Amino acid sequence: MTGRNQTVISEFLLLGLPIESEQQDMFYALFLAMYLTTVLGNLLIIILIRLDSYLHTPMYSFLSNLSFSDICFSSVTIPKLLQNMQSQDLSISYAGCLTQMYFFLFFANLDSFLLVTMAYDRYVAICFPLHYSTIMSTKLCLSLVVLSWVLTTFHAMLHTLLMARLCFCADNVIPHFFCDVSALLKLSCSDTRVNELVIFFIGGIIVIIPFLLIILSYARIVFSVLKFPSGGGICKAFSTCGSHLSVVSLLYGTVIGLYFCPSANNSPVKEIAMAVMYTVVTPMLNPFIYSLRNRDMKGALGRVFCRNKILFSL
Repeated sequence: MTGRNQTVISEFLLLGLPIESEQQDMFYALFLAMYLTTVLGNLLIIILIRLDSYLHTPMYSFLSNLSFSDICFSSVTIPKLLQNMQSQDLSISYAGCLTQMYFFLFFANLDSFLLVTMAYDRYVAICFPLHYSTIMSTKLCLSLVVLSWVLTTFHAMLHTLLMARLCFCADNVIPHFFCDVSALLKLSCSDTRVNELVIFFIGGIIVIIPFLLIILSYARIVFSVLKFPSGGGICKAFSTCGSHLSVVSLLYGTVIGLYFCPSANNSPVKEIAMAVMYTVVTPMLNPFIYSLRNRDMKGALGRVFCRNKILFSL
């Protein structure tokens, strides 16, 4: 098919969620509540870490970055979804679609790398407590965060540039609620083999290796605790590792299932449901799993409120 015979499109249509019209208001309220919970919960974490000097440690520095990433990750897709659910205009421009895809990949991968750094931080703190301050130096922590941002920038840019070289012809309807990579590849009338190879090889490295490193870190933590058994320590370790791994499994399980282990039995409804799990549910759960259940965070919340109460009374 030559370029002269193609009808180059300037916009796409996002069909959104496969729900009945009478259910629109209910799902709109649900997703709005989940988005507000995500933003407010993560924003509270960032503010507490910023205001309380006791939380100026490597672990909470990583948490602050993760919270910022989760806010941005949710903001890439959910506001557009909410807008489409309340309007009859389902269109998104070609440039807007590629921009959404870029930032979606960027913050999704940034989440992945930050989860690895947090798992490594906990591994050093529990397995090498006497050397923690030496190993997790300010320079190393800053280097890990900067490396995460740099790698995600190049990875997201690579996929976006490869997508930008493709041609899209007559079909511009995306059966999804955001500009997903796999959905766009199905619409393209160009040869997408290079894009698919990059997803499987480079994307696999970006996703699967961090997942294995997280599993390895928490496995080493459990084995280290079991060597020196104490009732409270074992319970705390299993509780912490179990809750963290549940979120990690939810995030990586759905991503790997969608992009690296595609099945012919996967219906569009099933794929959208899996996408909702890692784009909406996981960022909402992270504040509760990683921070708000934490004793230090609760203490910081109390100190900040007490300090403000004293200042207000004065």
